[in-house]
Amino acid sequence: MVHSFDLQAFILRARVLKLYRQSLRVAQRAPTHARAELKNSIRREMENNRHCNDKQRIRFLISEGLERLKTLDEMLDMQGH
Repeated sequence: MVHSFDLQAFILRARVLKLYRQSLRVAQRAPTHARAELKNSIRREMENNRHCNDKQRIRFLISEGLERLKTLDEMLDMQGH
């Protein structure tokens, strides 16, 4: 099945995928006992919003995701991971 995107949708999709990859990389730094649960949580968040077509909402979710990722990254840094 082929999807056609306008330029704005294409760029938003790229930003979402970048956020997902960054999140999984940061999750890899988490302690071993929490890593799988954290990755599942990230995937679940992405799946919950997979069919969102509202570009304004997608921008909001990306912004929120980046803030949460920054917080997680800082927390792991403070713990020495």
